[in-house]
Amino acid sequence: MVVLKFGGTSVGSAERMKNLVNLIHSPAPKIVVLSAMSGTTNALVEIANALYAKENSKANDLINTLEKRYQAVLTELYSQETTLNKGKELLKNHFDFIRSFTLDMFTANEEKAILAQGELLSTAMEHFYLEEIGIKSVLLPALNFMRIDANDEPDLKYIEENLKLELAKHGETNLFITQGYICRNAFGEIDNLKRGGSDYTATLIGAALTSPEIQIWTDIDGMHNNDPRIVEKTFPVTELSFDEAAELAYFGAKILHPTCVLPAQKRNVPVRLLNTMQPKAQGTVIKESAVTDRITAVAAKDGITAINIKSGRMLLAYGFLRSVFEIFERYKTPIDMITTSEVAVSVTIDSDKNLESIINELREFCTVEVDQNQTIVCVVGSFAAEKQGMAGKIFDSLKNIPLRMISYGGSENNVSVLVDTKYKKDALVALNKGLFNL
Repeated sequence: MVVLKFGGTSVGSAERMKNLVNLIHSPAPKIVVLSAMSGTTNALVEIANALYAKENSKANDLINTLEKRYQAVLTELYSQETTLNKGKELLKNHFDFIRSFTLDMFTANEEKAILAQGELLSTAMEHFYLEEIGIKSVLLPALNFMRIDANDEPDLKYIEENLKLELAKHGETNLFITQGYICRNAFGEIDNLKRGGSDYTATLIGAALTSPEIQIWTDIDGMHNNDPRIVEKTFPVTELSFDEAAELAYFGAKILHPTCVLPAQKRNVPVRLLNTMQPKAQGTVIKESAVTDRITAVAAKDGITAINIKSGRMLLAYGFLRSVFEIFERYKTPIDMITTSEVAVSVTIDSDKNLESIINELREFCTVEVDQNQTIVCVVGSFAAEKQGMAGKIFDSLKNIPLRMISYGGSENNVSVLVDTKYKKDALVALNKGLFNL
């Protein structure tokens, strides 16, 4: 059973919901994962923020505005009065539920319940439309099988067992519609997958069923060799390994969240990135192995802070690095890049939430220098240790760009450099020209 995921723009209007039929209606069995209509989750977050602030009048105004948007979509989407009435009843139930939180205490649990409403609405609306035009489908409640554990990690065994039980109830059906992003937590409460959202749902379902393929449909034709928002000449990469895709996603390629790759990689299920606006475009396939001995793509990650740690005690001393890393561990702050010398170590982090506390603890036994507004530029490919010339080609392309740090050799798929963010565009353009002749 193939898994197809469609994001918010793909269900962002009545017209796009109708057009979706062309991509999902075929004899082949499939599960279709839908996000909320574009803009909905942001609107629900705004409603939740107003409720937290006890601005209930503002929350009601926001709820009314969002409901009117959905009502307009309904009148365009359905042509039969019966279906339109079902849609109106659907909206009433969900928006009455959201309004109920203006009458009582509001907590984080209620916020998660509110944030789930977008996916519950979009999937039911699409399901009703399929019914109206005579296409049989089953609305598969993600809350019946999608669960995270006490550590907020997906419980793949539970997902696999309960998803198969749900599917077994509808043995003759070939088309299932389910919600992305939402799940239950270890206590049975409504929650969400956070990182990667609906993409994560799709790859977890694909992994649970060992699907022949997971398709992620977006508004761009695959993973590009560089950031098309910054660099004029880019092209989609037709094939990536799981490791390459994870590196690109982690270091800034917005089309896919790095966490989403892991379930598919674990079960060796190919992931294909496709474009709803150009459905015949080849896109990008992500699989276990890809072309070797090549430079594949470039990505950039902003919001980086570099911390340079110096101490005479580090010279010939063991245990120093452990003391440093234990501080970052205590504050649950991951490190992206690291370089060392005899008397210094430099690291980068992508969150400054606990920066002041980390620096204060480090200064108890060393001197600390901090550079903010940095960007990691990552070159991804297949860099076998014995391969000659790859590093030279990369650094020759960057010869006119000031480099703050270099990370090379820790991975066969990644060469990273740190630059001041003001040089980001220059670095990406230089690499595009030097590595891809564009």
